[in-house]
Amino acid sequence: QVQLVESGGGLVQPGGSLRLSCAASGSIFSLVTMGWYRQAPGKERELVARIGSGGSANYADSVKDRFTISRDNAKKTVYLQMNSLKPEDTAVYYCNLKYELITANDYWGQGTQVTVSS
Repeated sequence: QVQLVESGGGLVQPGGSLRLSCAASGSIFSLVTMGWYRQAPGKERELVARIGSGGSANYADSVKDRFTISRDNAKKTVYLQMNSLKPEDTAVYYCNLKYELITANDYWGQGTQVTVSS
């Protein structure tokens, strides 16, 4: 059983920055990919960024060159550095953990609200 807890969301001006953190607790017994998804009102949940156990990262086109995902395996934490924020980045951001080598259900955090507004 794994629990994910997001933090770092809040209200920020357009052009500002936020750093989201997602800390995992419980046993992680195999290699995992971790990622960030977001969901805005009236929209489908979408992948923002993900990072594999080997450190390779993928980003949605809408956030490429503005967001950076990273992980600290010793702390079992994944981060999302968000720069040059736009109003369209406003959403609830969810942390996700997915096992790479075994069949298992994904784990999700409860989400953290990011609001970009002047």
